Order: sequence, then structure tokens, then C-alpha cells
Amino acid sequence: MANLVPELYCSDFARSLRFYVDLLGFQILYDRPDERFAYLEREGAELMIEEPTGRVWLTASLSYPFGRGINLQIAVSQIDKLYDKCQLERLPIFLEMEEKFYRRGDTFLGCRQFILQDPDGYLLRFQEKLGPRPAPG
Repeated sequence: MANLVPELYCSDFARSLRFYVDLLGFQILYDRPDERFAYLEREGAELMIEEPTGRVWLTASLSYPFGRGINLQIAVSQIDKLYDKCQLERLPIFLEMEEKFYRRGDTFLGCRQFILQDPDGYLLRFQEKLGPRPAPG
């Protein structure tokens, strides 16, 4: 288990499970269907999805889009293949594929990335590393 694993509440567990497993390629590490809960993994990225039933930890009522103010960065290989599948399935792409370099000290770290919105509005930023380059200067 990773040291930080987000648990995302969802409005329809079956729909979210299909989205993450069938469309995005996550695997179920374990689940509790009677509690509408699953622990998922893809290439080392781990997250939990749960439809709130019984005991829940909510500080306010849920309303769409869930997860306001956060995006989850998920490192993947073969990002073009995933992006093409998302387009083919007409999934809600929030940010089209881009090549971006982010500064870290005197180096720029490159990536190809796009942002997808899950069925409840969580933003998922899929990213594949391009490698470093020196900062201009």
C-alpha cells in the first residue's frame, strides 16, 4: 500500500468502477462490493473509490463536481494510447494533450499530459515523463 492513497467518493459505484477499470486500465487490488468500495491500482498509482453508505467522512454535502480544487497526477506509460482511447470513448477531456516543462531549480522536467474528468467531476491528470533539460540562463 502506498503512503498516500486518495479515497474518492462517487455517486454511482458501478459506473465509477467501470470507468476506472474498463476505460482507464486500473486493476482491482481488493474490493468490498457490499460496501460499494474498491481499492484500485494502475502502474503503481493507487486510489480507492467508494459510494457513501453507512459510515462516511464528509465535511459537507457532496455536489457535482466532486473534488473541487484538486487534480490527481497519475504517471503512466504509453500516454498516447490512453489518450486515444479516452477520445474514442468520448470521455470528458478537461485539458487536451500537451507537452509541458516545469522548472525545478536549474532544470526543467518535461512531460506529456492531459486532464480527464471522471464521472463525478474529479480531475485526473495523466502524465508521461519526457526527461529533464537545463533551464535557460
